[in-house]
Order: sequence, then C-alpha cells, then structure tokens
Amino acid sequence: MIRFEDVSVTYDGAAGPTVRGIDFEVPEGELVLLAGPSGVGKSTVLGAVSGLVPHFTGGTLRGRVTVAGRDTRTHKPRELADVVGTVGQDPLAHFVTDTVEDELAYGMESLGLAPDVMRRRVEETLDLLGLADLRHRPIATLSGGQRQRVAIGSVLTPHPEVLVLDEPTSALDPAAAEEVLAVLQRLVHDLGTTVLMAEHRLERVIQYADQVVLLPGPGAAPVLGPPAEVMAVSPVYPPVVALGRLAGWTPLPMTVRDARRRAADLRRRLEDHAPEGRGELRDKPQPTRTRERSTPPTPVGALKALSVTRTRIRALRDVDLTITPGETIALMGRNGAGKSTLLNSLVGLVTPSSGSVRLGEAVPHRTAPKDLVRKVGLVPQEPRDLLYADTVAAECAAADHDAGTAPGTCRALVTELLPGVTDDTHPRDLSEGQRLALALAVVLTARPPLLLLDEPTRGLDYAAKARLVGVLRGLAAEGHAIVLATHDVELAAELAHRVVLLAEGEVIADGPTADVVVSSPSFAPQVTKILAPQQWLTVSQVRAALGAGDTA
Repeated sequence: MIRFEDVSVTYDGAAGPTVRGIDFEVPEGELVLLAGPSGVGKSTVLGAVSGLVPHFTGGTLRGRVTVAGRDTRTHKPRELADVVGTVGQDPLAHFVTDTVEDELAYGMESLGLAPDVMRRRVEETLDLLGLADLRHRPIATLSGGQRQRVAIGSVLTPHPEVLVLDEPTSALDPAAAEEVLAVLQRLVHDLGTTVLMAEHRLERVIQYADQVVLLPGPGAAPVLGPPAEVMAVSPVYPPVVALGRLAGWTPLPMTVRDARRRAADLRRRLEDHAPEGRGELRDKPQPTRTRERSTPPTPVGALKALSVTRTRIRALRDVDLTITPGETIALMGRNGAGKSTLLNSLVGLVTPSSGSVRLGEAVPHRTAPKDLVRKVGLVPQEPRDLLYADTVAAECAAADHDAGTAPGTCRALVTELLPGVTDDTHPRDLSEGQRLALALAVVLTARPPLLLLDEPTRGLDYAAKARLVGVLRGLAAEGHAIVLATHDVELAAELAHRVVLLAEGEVIADGPTADVVVSSPSFAPQVTKILAPQQWLTVSQVRAALGAGDTA
C-alpha cells in the first residue's frame, strides 16, 4: 500500500538530507509504527506519504514514494486526499471550521459525498471517538486532547485507505488514548485500513503494531521488523522493554500482560527491598533563610476555593492547593478536567470567578507581566507561542535580556536539553519536541520560584525526557516548585512528589505519588502494573534495588 524506494529528503538551505536511504514497504491492512529519537525525520517520512513533502514544505525528494500506486512526487496532496488521511502533531493547524460537527463533515464536503452518507459517518465518528457530547462545541473552547480527537475524527469520516498519524496520543489522557487506539485497531482489522504512525510514547502503542520501522539516527538506514526484534536494538524503548532488558528476558515483552507472566522471579528478588522516593520530597532543599526547624516553608503559591467559569462552562470548582518550595506536583486527569485552566490561573491568564490565587503576596492576574515573570513561568502546550525570533541564538539572547541574566545562560540550558542544535537553526525548523525544549529553556532562564509546564513531554523521546527530568530535579533541589499538567504517567512516576487528580474541575485526590497512582488502573505506570502488589514506580527504582551486581 505504501512503498518507499531509496528515499532522501533535503530541505532548502540544509547542509545535508534530513532523511536518507529510506526503503521499506507498508502492506495493506497493517499498523506500522515509526519510531526513533527526536529530530531524526519521522515527520518528514510521514509527510512524504501524504505529498506534503515536498509539495508544501519545499526541498528535494529523491527516490520514489507510492501510495496505492500513486507517485507522491507527481500527485499533489489534494490529489491524494481520497486515499490518505493525515493528522499532524498540531491539531490546530488542521481545523478550517468553528464547531466539532462541522469539522467532521468538512473533509467529506470537499470530496463531494452525498449528504445522507455524510450524516451517517459523522454520527459514527462521534460515537467512535467519544465526541457526541461535544458535537456543537466551538473548537476554540476544547482542551488540547479534545482537539486531538476531533482532528483524528475529521480524517476518519472520508474513510481513507491510508491513515498517517504523527503522535496521535500525545495530548490524550490514558483512557482517551486507549479509545483512539482501539478505533485504529478496529479500522485495521475490520476494514483493512493501512496505518503508518509515529509516536514517542511507545508504552501506549507498541503492543498494537504489526511492524516497527526504526529510524536510528542521521544517516543510518531504517530497521524494519517485528516489534520485539526492533526494540532489542532500538535506542528508544518503553518501560516494559527497559524492565525486560534489566531482567534479561528473551524475547522482550511488549505488553504488561507478557511481562507479568515472567515477573515472578523478579518480584521474589525485590521482596526484601523498598522502593526509593515513594512520593516524599526527595532532594528537598534546606530553607534559604534562618528559621526554626518546626516552621513550615512559606508557600510559593496557593489556591483557595478557586472557581473559574469560562464561556458558561465551570472549568474549576472550589479548588484548594498549596505549593511549597522544592516540591514537584503532577496535575492529572482526563482531557477537559481543568488542568490547563489551573495553570493559567496561577500565571494570571485567567481571572477567578470566585476564590483566590496568590503567589506569595502577589495576585497573578493583577500583577504586571514584567514583575510576574520573576515569580512564575509557564511553558504552554503550544511552545511556539513563546518563540518569536528567527534563530535559536536570537531567542536565547532575548531570554537572557528579559530575565536580566548573564549572556549565555539560556544557551547553556538549550545545550543541556537539545544537544546538537546550532545557533542559526530557525525555531520553525525544529521538531515539536525540540521547540518545547527551547521554550522551556527560555522560561527557565529567569529561574522563577514557581515553574508551570503544560504537557511538557509532548514530542519528546525517552532520552530527551530523561534530560528534562534531570533538569527539573535539579531545579527542585534548588528550591523551585514545579507544577506540571501531564497525561504522561511515566513522567509523574519518575519525577512527582505529589499527584493531584482532577475530574470535572474538582480535586478528587491529592497525595504522595505512589499512594495516588498505584491504586489507579488508568494512571499507574507500567512497572507498577507489572510488579503489583509491590509498589514500584520506575525501572530506575528497580535497578537501584537490585544493585549493579544483580542486574541479570
């Protein structure tokens, strides 16, 4: 169905090809996962299938890409629209109408389908993706995850033969991600749809893949094969594979179920060990000024009975939350639960309907931005909202100037988070994950005592995520408080001292990470599910417990 024949893509002005030597085939009716580190060209490979590369992006494509027998060099995207449906990393870039129902119908209108066919398919898609309650909602009022589901639905309604998906679950909560992947499975198995998908959260998708195409790095030829074989040599792999490698399991498990069947011996080896860092304030700093030991630290942020109503929707209801120096809090909950609204309240972008928000003595929505930047910093879901300059170097220079820090401060953070990115790189030429890391460096330059991150691992591979965890742990150890809204249960397990669960704008759980996530089927990390009833959260905890001499 999809055939790459010795394909290379070189963008205008680039020193060399973004991808080269791409040669593989995706059979009809299979789900093929495209994996690899950030920045290796996965989005370029996907774009070549839909014709966006090179017709929209420019540059030179050498070799040949065919989809259902059509050569993408001689067929523009509109001439492939009846065959290929594409969802990119940014759902907002796809929308052309104002409401959910209209967006689902738009693609079919463009293809000239009959009204009765359109009506039936819209209803089917609303039910498939759990969007029925949102059908009349303006897209502008939806959460990031809800928009992602609408974007996926808009390409499903024309019933394309091929679906190309770039990180389709990145903005979805665990339950919504499972729903979307179940729909994709149904399309593949029942309707014979061919799916080519790139995704960094391999723990969510690896078990659904028929084959994996690994792009190891610049200049390296792709590796194609069954998931277990490719994961054995891949530089990126999910926690279930990491645990399998640590325990010496062969073949490597791809699912929690497979891993649990082999984990009895590992659980016995861990019986006499206790997990480190079970939600307590690890590396909590000492107070910076003299005070009695019994005196609790002054909170850097506090919400009291906070309620927010936006466009007649009650986004938050009577939320109480205290944030102390040195702690990392993960805000979790399904899409639309109010996580982003809570962050926006802390940074002054949302005015409370009732209750209060304070950062020390400051009230965020009444504080001037130039003063607020030294109290709180927000990295939003769309990092490009913070990026205005033409080069990485210019972004860093502006960040240093705005924060009043020494020249080179921001660049040092970029080097730590994004090794290999040059000063003259334009932010728009970075991948979604790389742009997020650049925006994080810009915000961190001012070293605000309270750092807020909205879906900070969206678009990050496991190595980039590990670097981010290291940076955030260092900030927490220095006394910075961190609040992150995330659907990434593995990140919460690795980093958070506390987890706050939101539902319908209300706090339904607030406690140490292990206490909250271990009891939750949706928010428990893979290691917890594999080693239950023991309460392990991460592979690093297991590795530390086993010791260097007992890693199989």
